Amino acid sequence: MSITRYETGVRMSRAVVHNNTVYLCGQVAEDRTAGITQQTQTMLAKVVSLLESVGSSKESILSATIYLKDMSLFAEMNSVWDAWVEEGKAPARACVEAKMASPELLVEISVIAAVN
Repeated sequence: MSITRYETGVRMSRAVVHNNTVYLCGQVAEDRTAGITQQTQTMLAKVVSLLESVGSSKESILSATIYLKDMSLFAEMNSVWDAWVEEGKAPARACVEAKMASPELLVEISVIAAVN
């Protein structure tokens, strides 16, 4: 059994690869003061970067769980998501309202993907 952990700290690893599957820790926006559109865009850019660093890609995402501070942000977040996901390559997805770790955060995502 092979488990490889990336960018591991005391509390968590940013990514863990096991059996050609990568599990990402929750990704949040670069600019926590931005609105939902920009927070979603930069959060997804971080997902792409982290996936690519372990030999995966956004097209290989199997599952995504999205956490929204308030479901009133759902439509705006989805407009960014829908433009980001390639047609025919949408992963299994859940979206829930959740209290965020920091009050200015509007969205967070956790991803599981195949390693290419």
